[in-house]
Amino acid sequence: MFVLSIFTLLLLVRIMFSLMSALEELMQISFQEFKTKLLEPGLAEKIVVSNKSVAKVYVRSSPCYANQTTDDAIETPTNGGPSRTKTSQYKYNFNIGSVESFEEKLEEAQEALGIDPHNHVPVIYVDEVNWFQELMHFVLTLLILCCLWFIGIIMLQIRFGDGGPDGQGGRGIFNIGKAQITKMDKNAKDKVFFKDVAGCDEAKQEIMEFVHFLKNSKKYEELGAKIPKGALLVGPPGTGKTLLAKATAGESGVPFLSMSGSDFMEMIVGVGPSRVRSLFQEARQCAPSIVFIDEIDAIGRERGRGGFSGGNDERESTLNQLLVEMDGFGTTSGVVVLAGTNRPDILDRALLRPGRFDRQITIDKPDIKGRDQIFQIYLKKLKLDNEPSYYSQPLAALTPGFAGADIANVCNEAALIAARNESAAITMEHFEAAIDRVIGGLEKKNKVISKLERRTVAYHESGRSVAGRVSNHSRDPLLKVSIVPRGNAALGFAQYAPNENLLMTKEQLFDVTCMTLGGRAAEQVLLGKISTGAQNDLEKVTKMTYAQIAVYGFSDKVGLLSLPRRDDAFEMTKPYSNKTGAIIDGEVREWVGKAYERTVQLIEEHKEHVAQIAELLLEKEILHQEDLVRILGERPYKSG
Repeated sequence: MFVLSIFTLLLLVRIMFSLMSALEELMQISFQEFKTKLLEPGLAEKIVVSNKSVAKVYVRSSPCYANQTTDDAIETPTNGGPSRTKTSQYKYNFNIGSVESFEEKLEEAQEALGIDPHNHVPVIYVDEVNWFQELMHFVLTLLILCCLWFIGIIMLQIRFGDGGPDGQGGRGIFNIGKAQITKMDKNAKDKVFFKDVAGCDEAKQEIMEFVHFLKNSKKYEELGAKIPKGALLVGPPGTGKTLLAKATAGESGVPFLSMSGSDFMEMIVGVGPSRVRSLFQEARQCAPSIVFIDEIDAIGRERGRGGFSGGNDERESTLNQLLVEMDGFGTTSGVVVLAGTNRPDILDRALLRPGRFDRQITIDKPDIKGRDQIFQIYLKKLKLDNEPSYYSQPLAALTPGFAGADIANVCNEAALIAARNESAAITMEHFEAAIDRVIGGLEKKNKVISKLERRTVAYHESGRSVAGRVSNHSRDPLLKVSIVPRGNAALGFAQYAPNENLLMTKEQLFDVTCMTLGGRAAEQVLLGKISTGAQNDLEKVTKMTYAQIAVYGFSDKVGLLSLPRRDDAFEMTKPYSNKTGAIIDGEVREWVGKAYERTVQLIEEHKEHVAQIAELLLEKEILHQEDLVRILGERPYKSG
């Protein structure tokens, strides 16, 4: 409505200016027209020059010729009435270049017409201010400023959100300092419970302590116990940190206030600390309550690290306010703070000390049992051609290293594939296609590769499969080999089922290196030429070998030293000398050279098997574990 009024006023002002301009144009004449139509007939009574730029001509009602006297301009009274002077009106105007040239032209024109010098048209000079025009300019400027102000208000409302009709919880222009809190009370309908979270039983058991306190706080207080004030949920992306925090709120039955770490940060100085105060103030008002800060590393990064900002840095001020609110002079009980991050190594030490985040609850990627439980949760929501338990165990075995978010993505992709194929229910084939889509990306059916390239890829994947199959200590059984081009997997990929053990020996790492170099060796032995397809394999071998020599202490020349590479961008020096670096480089080359010689030897010993698997790959494009068992037989070395 306000915008409509502004545009209406602007339109009216524009119309008024147009009318005035049109009227001025109708009254405007040239000097030649003034001379022939007004000066020569004797109609011009006087000329008023306004602001030395415009000459306004005042015209008599009847002509007065040059031989008439000025007394003739006075009428003789009739019927004994008073005398009346003839009036003149401003009707015409013309522009003048300069006053001097105008006077010269006017005098020359009157002399040429033979007008007596005593009867020359008088010229009056005045300085005028067009108040109406000035007022219109002022109104127009005011309207433009109002429009800019109104647009600024709209942009701020879009940037910071609408404050809402009650003025609470918004981030409008007048509520920038207030925290935008996602609040879930105990009567919320979309609550999450521990039964909805799977694959992290140890983390659930540890966080249950907070739930017990919030439900039975008097029992703990009578014994003099204090609940830990905060818990930091640490784990890789997609493992369910936020879901576990929601389940904690659902089980405890207390208000749950959630914010993201980036929500505290703005370019306006002082907004971050103000929002921290606003968040904890509301949490204390509804205590006992749970505050969850997702991705806390946005504000909890170690102070003085990773930048050159001083003490007035907004992020550091926000962190300082958070430290005070969690454990300061005015701290009150009844508020439990949970936070989630996948980068605990960069957090400030003051944030991790006891009294703030007392506990660090690690949520790792689930094992095969955890994946089985997660699949059962998501499979219940799908329309399957069999019971969920029929699919959960095989799918858990096919998805090693998958987190909860990855499993949810697999189930959703399977449903999408089944819908595209117009299937009545989701089958195992759809799940296998979904797993391939998640691991390797979208299948590139239109990608045309030559027969030679396709043959090279087949022998490469075949050589790597055979090398891993016959190695003594390679404990990763092969699940699938494919030479179908995909988005993330280039021209082919192999899927392994990694062992769940956490420790690896020197011999096992050596055999893993041989397995990784199997594709390069197969190209050299069977095809006689090597290609660029082993680039990713060489990259993995290089990182793995440097870790064995410089981190794990497997080299006799380097000794029992662990010299990991630092990821800090501002680290300018290495933690070892140039001489030690040369020894490490030499050991890496020697280690990789021995592994490649061993791999070439294995490929030559099983040359026939490599060729059989490669030809079968060229025929079927995808081979499963049973195809490899049929050609190679059972593994000679069992997983240990």
